[in-house]
Amino acid sequence: IRYKTFDVEQYGDILESAMQRGQSIYSGAYLMASGKHAFGHSRKHRNHLRLLEIMMDEDVPARVSSSDSMEEVFYLLRSYPTIGDFLAYQYATDLNYSTLTNFSEMEFVVPGPGAESGIRKCFTDLGDYSESDIIRWMADHQEEAFERFDVDFKPLWGRPLQLIDCQNLFCEVDKYARRKHPDVKGTKGRTQIKQTYKPSLDPISYWYPPKWGINDLIKLEEV
Repeated sequence: IRYKTFDVEQYGDILESAMQRGQSIYSGAYLMASGKHAFGHSRKHRNHLRLLEIMMDEDVPARVSSSDSMEEVFYLLRSYPTIGDFLAYQYATDLNYSTLTNFSEMEFVVPGPGAESGIRKCFTDLGDYSESDIIRWMADHQEEAFERFDVDFKPLWGRPLQLIDCQNLFCEVDKYARRKHPDVKGTKGRTQIKQTYKPSLDPISYWYPPKWGINDLIKLEEV
């Protein structure tokens, strides 16, 4: 797929055909705003294609690449319709896995709704701390916590938990607690889990962003 051949109508028709055949074109990972109010289409995917077209016309890739911080990328993405705080942070993180930007993952964090709920299930009172402060504290003190609670934590070939990892962990706490501790209320009062874990025996071929510098370590371990 190349932007050179990108066509909003053609791509929209292809996705429409897939939907008519019963194929799912969105995953259940994120709640995506429909964009109907901003772009006028009744179908969500057509609004998102229009959003992509606008972002390309406004040179967003180059603006992302020339940004001075992940926070700057976050606010750039956040300025567009249908992209809220959670998606803007996830997209900024995903883009940083590429070669487009090269920011530290310990630089900036924005907790999503799941992480905020998970944090509230872990602490009765945050005091003067924000949810972002809690995530950063967890990342900064992970080693001493592992030692204190006798946790044999196995990092990714020496790579410690980053802010995004800790944000994700609080989100997972919220999900597990819905089943294990339904009496403990989070911020949303949710009790159901959208996805059910289905184990797979297929081997996993591990590969990570090259900038992390751990892919060669994986190969050495496999020898």
